[in-house]
Amino acid sequence: MKFPLLRELATTDVITVDLTNTLTQSLALMDKHNHRNVIVQDKDNFMILTSSRLLNLKLKGFDFNKNISSIELDKISKINKNENILNSLHLLENDLEYICVVNDDNSLYGIITHTDIVSHIDPETLMENYKIGDLINMNKYIQKSDYNTPTSEVLKYMVDGEFDCMVVTKQDEPIGIVTTKDIIKIINNSYDMNIEISNHMSSPIQTVNESASIKEVISFIKQRHFKRVIITNNDDKLVGLILQKELISLSYSKWAILMKEYSNELAQVNDLLQKKTKKFEEKASIDHLTKLYNRYKFTELFISEYNTMLQRDNDMSLMMLDIDNFKKVNDTYGHNMGDKVLVEVSKLLSKYLRNVDIIARWGGEEFIALLPTATIQNASILANKIREELQKINMGDDLYITASFGLTRVIPGDNLEDTVKRADDSLYKAKDLGKNCVVIGE
Repeated sequence: MKFPLLRELATTDVITVDLTNTLTQSLALMDKHNHRNVIVQDKDNFMILTSSRLLNLKLKGFDFNKNISSIELDKISKINKNENILNSLHLLENDLEYICVVNDDNSLYGIITHTDIVSHIDPETLMENYKIGDLINMNKYIQKSDYNTPTSEVLKYMVDGEFDCMVVTKQDEPIGIVTTKDIIKIINNSYDMNIEISNHMSSPIQTVNESASIKEVISFIKQRHFKRVIITNNDDKLVGLILQKELISLSYSKWAILMKEYSNELAQVNDLLQKKTKKFEEKASIDHLTKLYNRYKFTELFISEYNTMLQRDNDMSLMMLDIDNFKKVNDTYGHNMGDKVLVEVSKLLSKYLRNVDIIARWGGEEFIALLPTATIQNASILANKIREELQKINMGDDLYITASFGLTRVIPGDNLEDTVKRADDSLYKAKDLGKNCVVIGE
């Protein structure tokens, strides 16, 4: 199959202006050429001025005799006109639906929309060209256990988390796997459950590198009649585990969401700019910096876990934490250090929380975690452990960080908003008590 080059898809009938042009001049050009937007060029950067933005400024009484440089515009991604359409898929993650196609000398060749790209890609192409690592990043936390963990502990972990398998690792390298078949053997033969899990695991195991395409992984599973595949990186460290049904579901749901997001435009190919649809926020479930779930995904997962809690009459707790003095960190050490702090906190949460726990970046320097089956007492012990470990981390330049924690029990009948408010109130009590402490809400 031949995939088109971007120069074959780009619209070349584009109006360009620079920052010295006035808004009145830009508006006149748009009217003269019957265009809905103009491209603003600033050296090697491209921005877009749309009719909707002009309308918004007009309603606010903005002076149109001012230069374009007087307003803030979003920068547009750019890509060379000779690139294959497949090489542009990563640009679909951007909020702006426009992409600039440039010549070899970086001058503007034309413009292309997300819909132009999506409409030329089908599900089979996605599976052939997306890497398995792209889907693993969307998947839930890794079901793994260290090789010297007692068998009884691993089995309890599997039961509590409703996992049908557990990857056994040694220094983060997968060396075996325990499945429900192994559990049956252990129980049926009355094997010693106090010995290390490595004595009961199936080994050796076959793994797939995260750089393999989705299509290659599906072929790998089918040839070997595997129900699941274990993914590793170039250092043979465990990256994730994905089931066959999840693999198919994720790859096709990714395509379906893309199509749904732009269904109106695809139905009106000759008027692609007439109507905007939802942004990729609904598609994205992962916070790009911390690699934790984002707020949207957490809200979705809370509903599912809440219903499970009601069905099984289990305990469930909610933990919120806020990094202390984070603004001072940014002001003193810069935003790059602030980003590093956020990443370190996310790593620590992922390390000490369970696979069944749902962790998300709630916003800014605030994190949230839902702890299924955990009593408020156990949640408090866990929060204090994380708090103690966090304050040991030296970020460099003798920068140490702390966090304040607010906990609450998830109460039947309450919604997420009610639950979060109780945890948030507790969090601010912790701040008032001097920070770096854990407070349990009513």
